[in-house]
Amino acid sequence: MKRYLKIITLGTLAIASQSAWAQQNFDSVEIEVLPVRDGIYMLVGEGGNITVQTGPDGVLLVDTQYAELGEKILAKITELSPIPIRYIVNTHSHPDHVGGNAVLAPRGSTITGGNVARLQEDAGEGAQVIAFESVLNNMVAEDYPVESWPSETFFVDRKDMYFNGEGIEVLHQPNAHTDGDVIVWFRKSDVVSTGDVFTTTMYPFIDQSKGGSINGVIAALNTILDITIPRAKQEGGTLVIPGHGRLADEADVVEYRDMVTIIRDRIKSLRDGGMSLEEVKAAAPTRDYDSRYGRTEGFWTTEMFIEAVYDGVQAN
Repeated sequence: MKRYLKIITLGTLAIASQSAWAQQNFDSVEIEVLPVRDGIYMLVGEGGNITVQTGPDGVLLVDTQYAELGEKILAKITELSPIPIRYIVNTHSHPDHVGGNAVLAPRGSTITGGNVARLQEDAGEGAQVIAFESVLNNMVAEDYPVESWPSETFFVDRKDMYFNGEGIEVLHQPNAHTDGDVIVWFRKSDVVSTGDVFTTTMYPFIDQSKGGSINGVIAALNTILDITIPRAKQEGGTLVIPGHGRLADEADVVEYRDMVTIIRDRIKSLRDGGMSLEEVKAAAPTRDYDSRYGRTEGFWTTEMFIEAVYDGVQAN
């Protein structure tokens, strides 16, 4: 999210910025691997976190970062498993989460079995790329490369999968960060991959140009809390892989959900009281959280967040 949004204006998010991505220097980016649990790993580089599930059936990815990092990501995956990538699930359509599809999907295989050679050369049929239908619509409208498009879409609230010995639920979150967000729940491993409906690094980025809304973000955070369980003293238990930031657990999501809800309610109260947007900004409704989540520059500032929330609440 960070790189591509710096080079285009908020609201356009046009894929024409691909040429600008290519000018970014990805040479120094290292892909770090964090073991999470039971054959599940978190890959951290530049852009959204990647979730990797490995096992006897092959490799499943949640998101793929940027195309320019595809070969580096593939090299890390081959260290984790000699079996091809079979599935890629995209949590939404932003380039820092789907750009690598074009590199990684063709190097995978929809056929069970294989070896490292199948990862190192085009396997022909490629891995299956799964996303909510609006993700494909957005990517087509913004001229993403065809090779990066989802090959299977769904339009219902939940898609079920069974892979590497565990049930996986792909849960659509309407009008949250975007109109196509999903969270991915690995039920046996007790790991949830959230995409950008939850991060540990900043206020929620609400992409209104793609149907995002503050109430949808809060609903998505509550969905995460519905399926996460702490182990002891509200720590540990279900592990949560955010769209950006560090590995988390339920307590982290509770804190984030409460913060977003409090700010939403403050801004709604101020707007209901007749305050204009500029007056709400002057009232600093985020001030007690700004030291942790606020930003005064970059692609998504605190002021932009307040503006999006103000737009998303209705005055009485």
